[in-house]
Amino acid sequence: MKAYVAVTDKDWFEHLSRDSTVDEVNFWQPSPDVTFQALDPGQLFLFKLHRPDDYIVGGGVFSHWTRLPVSIAWDTFGPKNGASDLHEMRSRIERYRKIRPAPHEDYEVGCILLQQPFFFSRDEWMAVPDWHPNIVRGKGYDLAAEPGRTLWRDVELRLRATRRVVVEEEERYGEPVLVRPRLGQASFRVLVTDAYNRCCAITGGRALPVLVAAHIRPFAEGGEHRIDNGLLLRSDLHTLFDRGYVTVTPQYRLEVSKRLRSDFDNGEEYFVWHGRSVRVPESPEQQPNPEFLIWHNEQRFMP
Repeated sequence: MKAYVAVTDKDWFEHLSRDSTVDEVNFWQPSPDVTFQALDPGQLFLFKLHRPDDYIVGGGVFSHWTRLPVSIAWDTFGPKNGASDLHEMRSRIERYRKIRPAPHEDYEVGCILLQQPFFFSRDEWMAVPDWHPNIVRGKGYDLAAEPGRTLWRDVELRLRATRRVVVEEEERYGEPVLVRPRLGQASFRVLVTDAYNRCCAITGGRALPVLVAAHIRPFAEGGEHRIDNGLLLRSDLHTLFDRGYVTVTPQYRLEVSKRLRSDFDNGEEYFVWHGRSVRVPESPEQQPNPEFLIWHNEQRFMP
């Protein structure tokens, strides 16, 4: 297993560490130009403060990297971006990018999505092993070999003491294994959006601000924040899907309820898509689960 130690902003850390209920965070990068490929989903991501506070102060479980317009990043994660409001977030980004404030520019930022974040108290801060002061972004570690093994041991002791992350070790070899946590609501939205290539499953539209990750089986009714429980829909179609006026069959075809016409005396623009195939992700693991679609067909859709 690997871990990655990234350099972060103290304001970001202090803002998030005050909230004991936070279940996911966006570790944003001022520039989206460098794709983060150091970890696989489910591996350990740690953060270290800038000098003079050269310590590891917390971490989380890596789930995904993407680029997002700053407005969408804020709309999706809100204060989980480590800022009080969008203006504060933009001010920090612009300071790091060394550009003048650009209130009308919706520039992109890199987004490293972390689940089940943890934040160490001051007496738990850890020195970083084998760290060179010239490192700007971060450094990867193999947790099966030194100094990564010692790094893992020290992190694990802190996590086990407070039960902040479920940690296991492989019985035979003692290799570190993080139990992959469930996605949070905001991360679910981002992962579904990227799984559908930022394209509405029904219309093919790509206007990102009006695309919504819809739960097939709602979270409040036993559904989970899983990619195979999601559809990326234009906001009006998302509303109709949630209210049962449209559904998707297990064969990935759209059905439009006759109730849309009888209840509102309109809806002709939606009947154009009736019976058509919907777009789904290429990966079978990310495609809508037929079990969830059957649930929606039977429990939500109005024939």
